Amino acid sequence: MSEHQENAAMTFFATCPKGNEELLADEIASLGGLASKSTVAGIYFQGTLEVGYRACLWSRLANRIVLCLAREEGIERPAALQEVARRIDWTRHLAPNASLAVDFHGHSEHIRHTRFGAQTVKDGVVDALREAGQERPRVELRQPDLRLFVHLHRGRLTLGVDLAGTSLHQRGYRRDPGHAPLKENLAAALLVRAGWPARAKRGEPLIDPLCGSGTLVIEAGLMAADIAPNLNRERFGLHGWAGHDDALWRELKREAEARASLGRRRIKSKLYGADQSPQALSAAKSNAMRAGIPALIDFRGGTVARLSRPENCAGPGLMITNPPYGERIGELPELVPLYASLGERAQREFPGWTLALFTGNPELGHRTGLRARKQYAFKNGALDCKLLLIDVPANDVSADDAEPAESESDQLRHGSGSTSSMEPASRHSEGAQMFANRLEKNRKRLKKWLKKSGETCYRLYDADMPEYALAVDVYGDRVHVQEYAPPKSVNAAQAQRRLMDALEVIPEVLEVRPDRIYLKQRERQTGKTQYQKRDSSGERFQVREGNAMLWVNLRDYLDTGLFLDHRPVRRRIAEMAAGKRFLNLFCYTGTATVQAALGAGGRNEKGGASDSVSVDLSNTYLEWARDNLALNKIDPSRHRVVREDCFHWLQTAGSEFDLIFLDPPTFSNSKKMEESLDIQRDHGRLLDLAMARLASGGTLIFSNNHRRFKLDDAVLEGYAVEDISAQTFDPDFQRRPNLHHCFLIRHREDT
Repeated sequence: MSEHQENAAMTFFATCPKGNEELLADEIASLGGLASKSTVAGIYFQGTLEVGYRACLWSRLANRIVLCLAREEGIERPAALQEVARRIDWTRHLAPNASLAVDFHGHSEHIRHTRFGAQTVKDGVVDALREAGQERPRVELRQPDLRLFVHLHRGRLTLGVDLAGTSLHQRGYRRDPGHAPLKENLAAALLVRAGWPARAKRGEPLIDPLCGSGTLVIEAGLMAADIAPNLNRERFGLHGWAGHDDALWRELKREAEARASLGRRRIKSKLYGADQSPQALSAAKSNAMRAGIPALIDFRGGTVARLSRPENCAGPGLMITNPPYGERIGELPELVPLYASLGERAQREFPGWTLALFTGNPELGHRTGLRARKQYAFKNGALDCKLLLIDVPANDVSADDAEPAESESDQLRHGSGSTSSMEPASRHSEGAQMFANRLEKNRKRLKKWLKKSGETCYRLYDADMPEYALAVDVYGDRVHVQEYAPPKSVNAAQAQRRLMDALEVIPEVLEVRPDRIYLKQRERQTGKTQYQKRDSSGERFQVREGNAMLWVNLRDYLDTGLFLDHRPVRRRIAEMAAGKRFLNLFCYTGTATVQAALGAGGRNEKGGASDSVSVDLSNTYLEWARDNLALNKIDPSRHRVVREDCFHWLQTAGSEFDLIFLDPPTFSNSKKMEESLDIQRDHGRLLDLAMARLASGGTLIFSNNHRRFKLDDAVLEGYAVEDISAQTFDPDFQRRPNLHHCFLIRHREDT
């Protein structure tokens, strides 16, 4: 390239994540470019080829640097797009026998697919080369010699050479990214917004207490040491461009290497990365090594709850971190105390510092107990996120005198289930304290019954306070929390805040670790959702109910495998089943069958049912039922499990039973069933079919959870019916007398 061409003004287009345009324009200006126009996710700027090359090497915020060859208006049809490409002299940009790829972004009324748009541009390139007497280029999508960038939006076309080749956020140092990492240029943007470049010049320290694979602290190190972010990158798109000035590029590389060498020696700031995961720390150290700054960062293991200010870090500094956001509702129980611990440790150990907290859940950010002075909106992939800049207030507690709070993982190692020592307990909101008081009140009310009954699985709270629409169930040393889906009239942010309040106090009041709290959102079940998996952890454990041991799973399904409100019904079944033939319809996980088979006195005393059949349509729950039977050493040859639609099974069965338990869902439209089930509409027909299988002198126990259920008059007239609903609520469910209905039904001639 001639000296005139090298110094000629060119137009470039730099792309970036949405929301970073202003920061990118400032950065380009610092590199010598003149920003001329900003658009969504990018800016246009003018500068020499040297400026374009500097941007490729030094931009911490851009994704791509495009040398613009054409900018046109009114491009809607394929012919117009192809003609723009054909008019360009491609012999100046594409060497003979070089390969080509076209990245097309956008659409128009007549160009609706990116592949079609890319093909149209490629056809124009081929036409131009053919007219110039040059062979058509090879198409190579993965690693072409020349990559073209094409953007079409509302008729505005930008076409140019992608000098980056692949996105500039791929610095080359991160091969072990760890879990859900930030992209490098997003991490750099967060650091810029947090004022890190100026802080680094002053020699302030920086710490990321949840560093993961180290992206934030590595990017901070590259900035502080004046190291070009793409210095170690082996190949750029410009290397395959026919107009590439290799001498200029080498000169800029030498300059960057000299600055990096000097910067490593002159850096004043101390950088720290902490994480409790050994795997994450190992990845972070490897990434720092590949970034060329292993000696600049002190990586150390540790939890947020034991976070302390490093030695020799007097004065202000920056704590910047990207904690988990809790995209799935089940992750929140562990995150609420994490954010609370982060706020508590910041106040105790880092007074006068700035906390830069990046989160996709601002309500979790509020759990730090600290107020943000500024908020900046960012996109992390598809997620809307915010960077909260928080000035940590000075306090009267000396960090040297402070005792670190014990973390949840430390409590596990020490054998303690209590989190009452965590400092955030003193900062509960009024609503959270009211919820905590109600939990304590309910515990005291149930204490005598629990001691007498020996029950370890029970309901502690069920929307007692309408503002806190939750059900809280205790399963031994675990807690299952269900959030009732709020009506549309309830403000979603307010409902989220109240949920966070509850999750903040439950670990303290119930003395349970946050990782043993399981959260779900409860919605009306249908045939499509009642058996739907929420997770696939396979995490199950055993609980005792009376004489039975039963498997429960608090994570993977909406229900846990054990309907707690039916505990008294199962107890009655155990008392009635001795020597009886037992039928369990809609058997779910077979818990009633287990109690029937064991009997009231257990296996070695008063005997249980002589034999049984358990019927359900779900393979998942039938396998669960078999596991429950096996866990209690119940003979499968006498206690059979059958996969069948209960209506169809009753119509074809020929056996009689002395005791039948019928507990159907309120509604089901499962595709596996021959027809839908509405228990209010269909219970008469279902009961007639079941009573046809009931032996003389036998009893059918009919239960359902339809809140406004009413038994048909025909059933009352045709059979002897006794409503025992009031007798089937233990003290933990007596607050909700309409939760289920239960009837004993017999043939009239038996009464």
